[in-house]
Amino acid sequence: MEPWPDNAFLQGYYEPLTAECTAPDLIIEGEIPKDLNGTFYRNGPNPQFPPQNEYHFFTGDGMVHAFEFNNGKVSHKNRWARTERFKIERKLGGSYFSGMNPLETDPKLLNFVLTDKEGVANTSIIYHGGRLLLLEEGHLPFEMDPDTLESEGAWNYYGKLNTVMTAHPKVDPVTGELVAFCYMATGPFSEDLGYYKIDKDGHLTEYHTFQTPYSAMVHDFVVTENFVIFPILPIAGSMDRAMVGGPPFAWEPEKGAKIGVMPRNGTPEEMQWIECDPCYVFHFANGYEKDGKIIIDACHFDSPPLFPMADGTPTEANIHPRMNRWEITMDGNTPTAITQNYTAPESVSGEFPVIDPRYAMREYEHTWFTSTDRTKPAKIPDSDYVYNAIVHFNVKTNEVDSYAFEHGYVSEPMFVPVEGGAEGEGYVISCVYDDSTNMSDLCVFDAQNIKAGPIGKAKVSHRVPVCFHGTWKPAETYTPAGV
Repeated sequence: MEPWPDNAFLQGYYEPLTAECTAPDLIIEGEIPKDLNGTFYRNGPNPQFPPQNEYHFFTGDGMVHAFEFNNGKVSHKNRWARTERFKIERKLGGSYFSGMNPLETDPKLLNFVLTDKEGVANTSIIYHGGRLLLLEEGHLPFEMDPDTLESEGAWNYYGKLNTVMTAHPKVDPVTGELVAFCYMATGPFSEDLGYYKIDKDGHLTEYHTFQTPYSAMVHDFVVTENFVIFPILPIAGSMDRAMVGGPPFAWEPEKGAKIGVMPRNGTPEEMQWIECDPCYVFHFANGYEKDGKIIIDACHFDSPPLFPMADGTPTEANIHPRMNRWEITMDGNTPTAITQNYTAPESVSGEFPVIDPRYAMREYEHTWFTSTDRTKPAKIPDSDYVYNAIVHFNVKTNEVDSYAFEHGYVSEPMFVPVEGGAEGEGYVISCVYDDSTNMSDLCVFDAQNIKAGPIGKAKVSHRVPVCFHGTWKPAETYTPAGV
């Protein structure tokens, strides 16, 4: 195989692994709590071959890392998602699919690309309805065996789901219902979104489509007990632009921004739209209702990284977003006003927020996210979408508790509650890449004392490349306490 090309997203922290490994008993530094039992899954892009065209890390083959915690011990395994694309390239012995623009794909494979149901399965991962599902918002969920990580293929909910799924569905901690959506629901660059629900046992119960103000990349959304909120923010899609080799999605703030609000148990005919300031949000922390308002906490970019202007020129992106509180005033089911105000200190950037999952869709207090401390020696240039710190942010008091690594790049944290504990009592886990050793550690923090640093580390004897998102599957004996 040829060396990886000189591309920032194929070097250092991003450099793909070329092997699948199994390590049954990782070396432990410090102490892993014995009441932390279950499996932590991470999913991210890991191309098996050097790309044939310009590479965008949104398009690498999915690879899952599974860390199993058992009575103070940790094991690790990693496996590629063996999608149809992966198997075709493995058979041909090289890269044959394009990056963001399918028209750059080898012409012999273009028809396959346009009908493929599996994609690269590289963005997120959930465990719901007894299935481990890899999510990548352009295709169906992709199933893996939760124990062996053996690939099972596309999952269409017993033949009832004929479209794609967001990388960020929401699970109601009380009912177990999964609420999901998809953009471009009726074809490439369409203005239609799909909205659907899946019960706790994994059965699709309803599906709707509706038209939005324009074709946009909608990476995340918000669900409360009684409402669903769809942000149409101006990373806009254009078939015409893509057909002539331009960016399929681009930052177009002149299109404006609108927020759609719909009753959770309603229909698209009840959708109401309200304008907001142009911005972009890849990830929301949580949303809930209180005193006639919908309260939303968002990792807010004034303009986004990773996407150019419509003419292909780079955006003047602030790649260090801040926690921003949106308050939507409601008159019954109708939004009448919206405010957007930063809540975290200006010095505290934040992305990849997580919460205590027992408080999803409900009033809450704690969130944890990745951040950047530029006083540390880790090489984090302005152009890199990477972070070296973990922050605990109290959304009620705006207090900050953080820890920064000297040479570490942190991944999205995962909060794991202690059984029967109050909100925020538990552990925070993050996979941390050390740029001084080119290896990774799985770090465990006391969720209420992040500044003390990791209480335990599981030492991985190789690099764990950048992953986007993860999930936690408790050991079978764990029974989560309700809100």
